[in-house]
Amino acid sequence: MANVIRISPQEASDKLKEGFTYVDVRTTEEFEAGHPAEAVNVPIALSVPGGMAPNPDFVRVMAAAFPKDAKIVVGCKAGGRSMRAAQTLLAEGFTNVVDQRAGWEGARNPFGKITEPGWSLLDLPRDKGQPSGRSWDEMKKKAG
Repeated sequence: MANVIRISPQEASDKLKEGFTYVDVRTTEEFEAGHPAEAVNVPIALSVPGGMAPNPDFVRVMAAAFPKDAKIVVGCKAGGRSMRAAQTLLAEGFTNVVDQRAGWEGARNPFGKITEPGWSLLDLPRDKGQPSGRSWDEMKKKAG
């Protein structure tokens, strides 16, 4: 499997200015509570009673929404799901995917202390809600 390039939240913000699209792979509930400005929501896992389950439509929707050479930054809450998403996309033939480490809330050590602040803890553009054309429901509809 290809090595995933991991970048900081500030580097991710800079990539967006270079034409990259931020794909937030958190659940719709997490995305709605706050996300990077202009991000699209394609969850790699879905909320189910008692926890989360893999999203069976993740790859299909991403392949329908983006060409394989699209410039994509993936991000999540703390970096775990986005790393899995980046690995999955690279394995599916996407060629220009980077992972935003530290996610929305920040990377934490085993004791819960933030070791790297996430997007929401920095002075980076953010938004809330389910923006038109960028919500999970709308991304699924676009994919057919």
